[in-house]
Amino acid sequence: MSKIAIIGATGRAGSQLLEETLRRGHSVVAIARDPGSLQGRDGVTVKALDAKDSVALQAAVAGCDAVLSAAHFSTIEPGAIIEPVKRAGVKRLLVVGGAGSLLLPSGHRVIDSPDFPEAYKAEASAGVRFLETLRREPTLDWTFLSPSAEFVEGERSGHYTLGKDHLLIGADGKSWITFADYAIAMLDELEKPAHSRARFTVGY
Repeated sequence: MSKIAIIGATGRAGSQLLEETLRRGHSVVAIARDPGSLQGRDGVTVKALDAKDSVALQAAVAGCDAVLSAAHFSTIEPGAIIEPVKRAGVKRLLVVGGAGSLLLPSGHRVIDSPDFPEAYKAEASAGVRFLETLRREPTLDWTFLSPSAEFVEGERSGHYTLGKDHLLIGADGKSWITFADYAIAMLDELEKPAHSRARFTVGY
């Protein structure tokens, strides 16, 4: 059993990461600005804080075996998560990534395609910056898991396909993954690392 900190534990991705982590018998340090809904859950230590508070974040993750970050990229700078994790002595950081930095069959990035929704550009651009920052990181054992183009609510099927840097597109032309199946892929990576200091992607 490991002790896993989850930043953004009440969000759509973070809440599914929490459920999957508990399902596998690990304990969780749940970090969120308003984690009231998580109070009293077995195996969960609640930390109410803003991840931008570097001192509080460092204290919250100290003693953990790994940190899973599901923070929105547009709300926090990469160093605000990376540096407190390093100072706390946590060796592994696994990040809920974005699809914008993935490559299309043409070789262009998803974010650079003409039909990329303007509403998602700020978050996607910040996700690209986060990944680029990780790639320059000299010591931390990081992993950045990009979902498919559509990252949605849905059932936990237990099935998924892995890719590396190219957007996964199914035979039906769709590119998607549920939060629940994404969480399975992330926890599989946590328990059996195969993408150390690398980005990969998951879809159907």
